[in-house]
Amino acid sequence: MSSKSKYNKNVVIVIASIAATGGLLFGFDTGVISGAIPFLQDYFVLTDSQVENITALGLIGAVVGALFTGRITDYLGRKKVILASAFVFATGAVWTGLAPTVNQLMISRFYLGLAIGVSSFAVPLYISEISPTKIRGTLVSMFQLLITVGILSAYLSDNAFADNNNLECWRPMLWVGVIPAAVLFIGMFFLPETPRWLMSKGREEEAKKVLSRIEDPEFVDASIAGMKSDMAIDASQEGFREIFKPWLRNALIIAVGIMFFQQFVGINTVIYYSPKIFLAAGFEGAEAAIAASVIVGVVNVLFTIVSLFIIDKLGRRKLYFIGVTGIFFALICMGLGFMLPGAGKWFLVISMLVYIAFFAISLGPLGWVLITEVFPTRVRGLGSSIGSLSNWGFNTLVVWTFYKMANAIGNAKDVVVPEGKDLSEVCPSCVGGVFWIFASVALIGLVWGYFYIPETKGISLEKIEEHWRKGGKPRDLSK
Repeated sequence: MSSKSKYNKNVVIVIASIAATGGLLFGFDTGVISGAIPFLQDYFVLTDSQVENITALGLIGAVVGALFTGRITDYLGRKKVILASAFVFATGAVWTGLAPTVNQLMISRFYLGLAIGVSSFAVPLYISEISPTKIRGTLVSMFQLLITVGILSAYLSDNAFADNNNLECWRPMLWVGVIPAAVLFIGMFFLPETPRWLMSKGREEEAKKVLSRIEDPEFVDASIAGMKSDMAIDASQEGFREIFKPWLRNALIIAVGIMFFQQFVGINTVIYYSPKIFLAAGFEGAEAAIAASVIVGVVNVLFTIVSLFIIDKLGRRKLYFIGVTGIFFALICMGLGFMLPGAGKWFLVISMLVYIAFFAISLGPLGWVLITEVFPTRVRGLGSSIGSLSNWGFNTLVVWTFYKMANAIGNAKDVVVPEGKDLSEVCPSCVGGVFWIFASVALIGLVWGYFYIPETKGISLEKIEEHWRKGGKPRDLSK
């Protein structure tokens, strides 16, 4: 490797690492609310329904943010939009931590959610466009890894500030988010705009200048030519009319379906509500429950790293069935954990760790991988956006209905909840029953996957498009 190429690679790794802080922020602000919930619920005397609303409003904000980010990033540029999201992250962290009322907390959570939605779209886009051809996949994968690192960081931060004797300890938990937001904001000031965006604005010389810093010299001209070709394709696309044509129906079903099962096996109820879940299972005090949640975060990070090494070796279809089968049995065991006396809480913890491990190697990364592979070039951006919005929409619905489903089970059992008590305290089995509902979704997912999960490993994007045009079935793609 020449010294020039090595220098370029080092520069790109630094650039991608700073930008990927957006993923860490995404994960941090997704996970930090879980440790804060037990304390702010007692501080504001909230019902489980209000807790769902506070949690879901962050996700609704993410949906809104993701919905408009595509057009804004095309107009203003990737760098400016990421800078704006970092500012919203920082001010949102301060606002949520200072919130004097429940209404203020809800509004600030929605505001913070906007930044989560924006970063979930803009940061991977920036990294993919700023990365050299040879290492693009690895650097984009860094974003997904840092989301899990952010969730773990949130759990560790929550654990550090958790204090059963201080109900306001939730405030510093939320303020910690200012630190990574400041790193992203300051770092992005010194980073370049992406060559592709500069080319789209007719600024070819600036694009070449950036490429000369980040790309191997022999690929600069080819990269410029590739961008011109891609932009010509983009200019000729039919948008929504094209993506809803019959020949792309299977691709659309795959993109929305994989995100449905990714969310409706209940992953984000574990991410957002794990301390509450552990309290319902018998852990004494919020501090102990939050400490148990840290283990969940560690396993999530470790098995996300594992997924980076096996997703291209095992293939998408095989990994899907291994993962969803493991998720199904783990969810059955999690439901049982709420019904076993004494050691049930540890049975629940072990089952939850198994659940997280199987999710992290399968549905977690597969959802994002498949939505970028099943659509042809000219509608890939639009198709990926539909998949991403589906993810946020299903995420919001699951988180908002978690305790509602538990209450419905409680009503069916004629459970009476005394004033000042939560359903989870009176009827742990009602919470456990929700995980059996998620298990039934996983079982349906295995049937759906047989018909709709394609094997895209080693298959060119051109061959995938040709297969759809011929009316081929998803499960026959690799034949």
